[in-house]
Amino acid sequence: MAKFYIHPTAEVGSLADKQVLDLTAELSNMTIENDLRRQLQENIKRLRDMGTHRGRRHAMGLPVRGQRTRTQTATATKLNKVERYG
Repeated sequence: MAKFYIHPTAEVGSLADKQVLDLTAELSNMTIENDLRRQLQENIKRLRDMGTHRGRRHAMGLPVRGQRTRTQTATATKLNKVERYG
């Protein structure tokens, strides 16, 4: 916002056309939401296809970063479902 001199409480309707075009041009250069999710899924799929340890842990829905598995794996199994439901 500081780059384009836009007040933090300004509404989109009150912006000038030039400001809107500048914002649109800047956002088109960024990687945003769906692109990032697709990139994350591709990275996990690549790990699974290569057969790495991390890829196998993702495939099984187990903790990937060395957390203990004897107890308390509920959170990891919830968070590791990115690839399956995406």
